[in-house]
Amino acid sequence: MESRTHLFKKSFTAALPRRVLIGAAFALVLISLFVMGVDNPDPDWPKSWRIRPIVVTTIAGGIGGAFADFMHLLRREGGIYRALGIVVSLMGYVIILWLGSVLGLAGTLWD
Repeated sequence: MESRTHLFKKSFTAALPRRVLIGAAFALVLISLFVMGVDNPDPDWPKSWRIRPIVVTTIAGGIGGAFADFMHLLRREGGIYRALGIVVSLMGYVIILWLGSVLGLAGTLWD
């Protein structure tokens, strides 16, 4: 009988909520520092223009954390898969966070 290693035995780990919260918290801190640093916003922007970037980027950070959790299935295999999983997790999180910040800042600072 042949023993096989299955990369995708489970679709998620028990750490999913923790990784989502960590990803969202990191995104919240990052976008808050960026948005709160604006001293003189454009008068054409609405009064509560800061809410949209904060909410959208925080949600994107949570999605990036979930992506990192799904890549844990690859990282736990060890060897080259572990290194590949780490690189893909980091690149995926950064890309998702960047897209979320662009979506959140569209029409204000990104315009």
